[in-house]
Amino acid sequence: MFENLSDRLNLVFKKMKGQGTLNEKNIEDGLRQVRMALLEADVNYKVTKQVIADIKVRALGTEVMQSLTPGQQIIKIVNDEFTRIMGSDHQELELTGKSIGSIMLAGLQGSGKTTTAGKLAFYLRKRDRKPFLVPVDVYRPAAIDQLKTIGKQLDIPVFQSSTDMKPLKICQDALLAARDLGCDTLILDTAGRLQLDEELMAELQTIKKGINPSEILLVADGMTGQDAVNIASSFDKALNLNGVVLTKMDGDARGGAALSIKAVTGKPLKFIGIGEKLTALEPFHPDRMASRILGMGDTLSFIEKAQDAIDQHEASDIQDKLKKNTFTLEDFRKQMKTVRKMGSIKDLLGMLPGINKNQLKDLKVSDNELVKIEAMINSMTTQERRNYKIIKSSRKIRIANGSGTTVQDINKLLKTYAHSLKMIKKFNKGGMKSLKNMLPF
Repeated sequence: MFENLSDRLNLVFKKMKGQGTLNEKNIEDGLRQVRMALLEADVNYKVTKQVIADIKVRALGTEVMQSLTPGQQIIKIVNDEFTRIMGSDHQELELTGKSIGSIMLAGLQGSGKTTTAGKLAFYLRKRDRKPFLVPVDVYRPAAIDQLKTIGKQLDIPVFQSSTDMKPLKICQDALLAARDLGCDTLILDTAGRLQLDEELMAELQTIKKGINPSEILLVADGMTGQDAVNIASSFDKALNLNGVVLTKMDGDARGGAALSIKAVTGKPLKFIGIGEKLTALEPFHPDRMASRILGMGDTLSFIEKAQDAIDQHEASDIQDKLKKNTFTLEDFRKQMKTVRKMGSIKDLLGMLPGINKNQLKDLKVSDNELVKIEAMINSMTTQERRNYKIIKSSRKIRIANGSGTTVQDINKLLKTYAHSLKMIKKFNKGGMKSLKNMLPF
């Protein structure tokens, strides 16, 4: 996400910082390159023009010209402007004020509405809501079946729609059913079309009038760039959107839509989809995203992912075992599962400040490695997991055969685990002093 834009901007800023003293000419040269980077990322040209103009005014002011670190000041100004055009603050879902809130998802076919409905349901349940999934796309039986499958996976109730029902009737009946089930949030997965048409808009307007949803969110494909912004403008004129969800932002999306939507439509970007898993939905925070684009990491999102993935009782148990040096391979396996819940390793590393983005791009980090580690530990006996020192040659061969790996893989795992135990023991013995000695800086 935003890799090309980040790379281009970092090159520009590196050059500016290397020049020491900045003047009008080298600032204008740098901003010309920033403008090209934004246009190549498919940021709306009017937005780009305004952003560059605003940055230039501040960059040529005393804020930068009299600064001891003008290059750093330029980066701060760009960060501020990116945050501003993306909306400044995260916009929460407005679901209060009614006994049962409702979220109406709209969008074209293929934008990822149905999957997003499931992701939203998962997100809301983690925040103590009781969602109810409602398939409203009566034109595609597969869409109804897909949402039922997602509901089953998440153990979240799904309204029993059928293709012979009217969309508005489905929504009205679902509202009554939600009351009976004790659910407090309807998620309406409406029908899409291959392109914008009057029939689609009329149907969505009928649902809006009949249900008066708490939130109307457009689900748009982030990989379509400025098309996503144009689509958002069209839907907003017809429905007065509350916000936008950009999907597929983990792919080759250049990021232009994320930087343009708020400035062009006036509507906030509320969520981004960053993967196929039903956990891969992030609330959109403009300040954090600006920080990511400029290669400064996103520590707060990293912490939130960890909090969502980590069971507090389990964490306390692990902490006790670390203190007592009784951390086994069974505990190691639990930690691998926790990391997998948090998402892609490469994405997680990209959230940490100070990580060199060029090195990260070349880093061969495979999430399959975690799956392999789990398979190897699963192939061990309980006795082996609790006392790794008994795992000799014959046992290694058996474990490798059972997990579809090699003896070399087993050796690597045991070596990593043994090294971890040494670090834990050293830390427990020497506290912060020993930790400082273990750090590579």
